[in-house]
Amino acid sequence: MKDRGKLGQPSVDDRYTQWKSLVPVLYDWLANHNLVWPSLSCRWGPQLEQATYKNRQRLYLSEQTDGSVPNTLVIANCEVVKPRVAAAEHISQFNEEARSPFVRKFKTIIHPGEVNRIRELPQNSKIVATHTDSPDVLIWDVEAQPNRHAVLGAADSRPDLILTGHQDNAEFALAMCPTEPFVLSGGKDKLVVLWSIHDHISAAAAEPSPSSAKTPGTPSGGSIIKQSPKGSGTDKIAEGPTIGPRGTYQGHEDTVEDVQFCPSSAQVFCSVGDDSCLILWDARVGVTPTVKVEKAHNADLHCVDWNPHDENLILTGSADNSVRMFDRRNLTSNGVGSPVYKFESHKAAVLCVQWSPDKSSVFGSSAEDGFLNVWDYEKVGKKKDRVGTRMPNSPPGLFFQHAGHRDKVVDFHWNTSDPWTIVSVSDDCESTGGGGTLQIWRMSDLIYRPEEEVLAELEKFKSHILTCKPKPTAA
Repeated sequence: MKDRGKLGQPSVDDRYTQWKSLVPVLYDWLANHNLVWPSLSCRWGPQLEQATYKNRQRLYLSEQTDGSVPNTLVIANCEVVKPRVAAAEHISQFNEEARSPFVRKFKTIIHPGEVNRIRELPQNSKIVATHTDSPDVLIWDVEAQPNRHAVLGAADSRPDLILTGHQDNAEFALAMCPTEPFVLSGGKDKLVVLWSIHDHISAAAAEPSPSSAKTPGTPSGGSIIKQSPKGSGTDKIAEGPTIGPRGTYQGHEDTVEDVQFCPSSAQVFCSVGDDSCLILWDARVGVTPTVKVEKAHNADLHCVDWNPHDENLILTGSADNSVRMFDRRNLTSNGVGSPVYKFESHKAAVLCVQWSPDKSSVFGSSAEDGFLNVWDYEKVGKKKDRVGTRMPNSPPGLFFQHAGHRDKVVDFHWNTSDPWTIVSVSDDCESTGGGGTLQIWRMSDLIYRPEEEVLAELEKFKSHILTCKPKPTAA
């Protein structure tokens, strides 16, 4: 992969060099942060501070080590440069082997096992859930957790809450509900499991815990997760407070790879798995599927997302290299998937799909081919594409391709506090022998703004350029 792909295809290094030369033209801002260890998940946390030229925001990521030091959940502070502030020279000058000055580690949690997934609670983004190589889902109050030094032999950090109910490892399928503090998970046991942590979230100001000492960065009142009495003093996961599930849902015939809530309901959700199925569930009517799409793709399904702007639209990504968009009013034809459209551009398995929080028709997809594609389904079927926004022979709907990663892009997350800003992470072990690469980037607004606006702005520049008098040359 490092030297040559298929015959006639540019090498990874050639492709990357070409991309880097275009950074000043394609991006409004880009920060490249080299990671010592691979990271399988990256998520935006709460915005902390707004300033004139940049905003400070929490960023959650994982470090998946080789065992020489513990696996960790990292809480970082990120300086997000505001639109049209960074100079083109500035964003193009970065060192691939260096850590970005815009990303600074704030706190380290020593995680019991590798961190496969991180999801933040929408009602309080200081609360995150993690999946590891176990049946349990771990809940963390990242502000109340003590900062730990990740050295060999250090005891694991203690989760604030443990969600039990899976019968086998649950490693990737994890979602938090937008409307209530509900958690959804899927695992190797072919089950989808639903919990409510509502009863364990306390109004900290009303019920201060005398045992929880105030640490720097902790909100007054301590953790918002109710603390159970301490056990024997050991740091085993099993010693922490646990809750069982509200419901266990059976319908898949293989590992459940991803789950997602309906944006407006804690009772309606969907799941995808290695059985090629997309399943819709409704907790109000029972524990069996309400709709089962037997063959949503031609291979394993890796990811799913539900459109927060239009609840009829669901995206799926698969090992068949495609992204498909389904309308839940017409999901199947004789049990076989009947997608509204198939988006085909990736050359390897799609690992992550996510709708944009800013525009209802826009979504991103990342894959093992090293690309993060940004699509707009409203552009599909339109005869006229804006000049220059589509590459030759590019598929309909694809209007931006982020090629800054040199290996599989395992996760990405749109920033709801900063429109059109994305954090993405790649596992670089196979191509460069390195750990991972974290990139925070925002494409130029000339790419996605309405054509009339862009042409009007460019016309002003044209007028300005024409009025600039050339400097007289020396005799």
